[in-house]
Amino acid sequence: MSTVAPAPGVQSYVAKEEQYDAPQIVVKEALLQHWDEEYARSIADNDAFWGEYAKNFRWTKPFQTVSEANGAHHKWFLGGKTNITLNALDRHAKSERRNRVAYIWLCEDGSERVVTYGQLYRMVCRFANGLRSIDVNKGDRVVIYMPLTIECIVAMLACARVGAIHSVVYAGLGHQALRDRIEDAQAKVVIAGECTYRRGKTVALKPIVDEAIDGLEFVEHVVVYQRSKGQFEAASRREIDFFALMKFSSECPAEEMDAEDPLFILYTSGTTGKPKGVVHVHGGFMVGTTYHLRSFLDIGEQDIFWNTSDTGWIVGHSYIVYAPLCAGVTTLLREGAIDYPEPSAAWQIIERYGVTKMFTAPTAIRMFMRFGESLPLSYDLTTLRVVACAGEPLNPEAWRWAQTYIAGDGKWGYVIDNWWQTELGGPTLGTPVTKAMRAGKAGLPLPGVEADVVDMEGKRSPDGVQGRLILKRPFPHMMRTIWKNDARWEREWQEIPGCYMTGDVAVRDKDGYIAVIGRADDVLNVAGHRIGTAEVESALVSHPAVAEAAAIGIPDALKGESIKAFVQLRAGHNASDNLKAALVDHVRRELGPIATPSAIDFVPSLPKTRSGKIMRRLLKARETGADIGDLSTLEQ
Repeated sequence: MSTVAPAPGVQSYVAKEEQYDAPQIVVKEALLQHWDEEYARSIADNDAFWGEYAKNFRWTKPFQTVSEANGAHHKWFLGGKTNITLNALDRHAKSERRNRVAYIWLCEDGSERVVTYGQLYRMVCRFANGLRSIDVNKGDRVVIYMPLTIECIVAMLACARVGAIHSVVYAGLGHQALRDRIEDAQAKVVIAGECTYRRGKTVALKPIVDEAIDGLEFVEHVVVYQRSKGQFEAASRREIDFFALMKFSSECPAEEMDAEDPLFILYTSGTTGKPKGVVHVHGGFMVGTTYHLRSFLDIGEQDIFWNTSDTGWIVGHSYIVYAPLCAGVTTLLREGAIDYPEPSAAWQIIERYGVTKMFTAPTAIRMFMRFGESLPLSYDLTTLRVVACAGEPLNPEAWRWAQTYIAGDGKWGYVIDNWWQTELGGPTLGTPVTKAMRAGKAGLPLPGVEADVVDMEGKRSPDGVQGRLILKRPFPHMMRTIWKNDARWEREWQEIPGCYMTGDVAVRDKDGYIAVIGRADDVLNVAGHRIGTAEVESALVSHPAVAEAAAIGIPDALKGESIKAFVQLRAGHNASDNLKAALVDHVRRELGPIATPSAIDFVPSLPKTRSGKIMRRLLKARETGADIGDLSTLEQ
């Protein structure tokens, strides 16, 4: 390792910066050899760059114009007609590649399924015909609340096949969070898993769905994926057996879609407490995510790719389902906890299946660290060329440990960082496999991306000085709007005309490497999952004992952040350990385990501005010992 002198003003967390040159074994095998030239070409003529790559896909009608952009309102591949499943399924299943493995599905109980592209095509067509039999058509919304299974992927692809807009909700969110998303999307159909498996336990999902849809008459059907043995018995007139919809023809013509037709809505938390329905489309999402699968993640047809994420998150949409299938890749996925039934489970999988590329989160790396280096050293991980981390900042200590003990200190692999958002669809900043890694830095803007760090006035921040991360131009796989709230999306482009305000704080060094510090707003980042403070606070206030609440993120060595809540009780209720436990359980039930507070403090009042806004910044500063800053607006 060589040391790079820090630029003046860099915060202490990156003051001692390390540069690690890309391992030669990885560089020699890289699919994109000339990264600098590629990036320069993408910026010099953006339309030519994306237009050329888009021709690699199947279009039922060729596009006439590559892009048309006006700030928040950008369109790509205008005039083009396609359906993303034509590229994800048909072009493989209808060729000599039909017997190539699409998925290796594993479960923590040792179960395994292998599905080829030909088999997946037939499953999707059957279920797509099943959906049409219950009147699911182009433009209808379908909410999917299912575990990480082949059936969940089939449901997503079948929706896309018939032109319906799917909205996958992570099977771990509580009934109120699920209900909010069903209501916002006005979903015609809900596809629900009966249960999932985690840490050796069966976790019921169907009761959560039943409570979420209670009284929602616009939900016409609930399709139930039953995993337990025995005959399916409908609990209501609108319930249908998932497998009953798999008994149709194995041929189903794909609905022709405009390149700009919505593919899915994926809800992410915002500071208002109302989930934000991010809309992605068939054409641009297909082109952009598939490009970065090859050029940045370095994944090709020869790889065994393991993505440890879930279909409930954007990483699962982009890099478990759509991009790998469009690229004809073999993807491994595993239901359950990555460290169960034993801490070495991940290393056993890599050794057994010869995993070559892996996508995971810094949270997982920190968990592996907790178990010690002896476990990865006990297994043959030499097939592993690239481990890409995203979801939250990858702290230098975790990167250094992973590079040493998972990637063999460069003898066989490379651990790289990258940054993006649900809104962006795919990697936006990152360290390419042919470039040096700088610990604590996400990396460089990727092809097609113009990023910068600016001050509060929108002026470019000096190197080494924290500022706001912005993107100066859209790209094909960026979201198009917020479902039913275009004005909210437009606001994110108005402060600096033509630029997207990411909401993150970052630092840029003299060579253009960018470190993303975290959110500038009140969004918590727990184990890579973005959780709005307002959602947690709303759940707490819905308890009859709570008058008001504030939630903040506290640095956590494993999760990145844990949630601490401050609660003001209603008259007639007294603070107690029993009440704390009841409130924690209440939030878990309302929002799911990932949003559960790790600590609760009862307080007589909450700090507020004169306009009545809670000063979470002050609460966090007091808890972490950070600078309290300006308190001129604090209500005395």
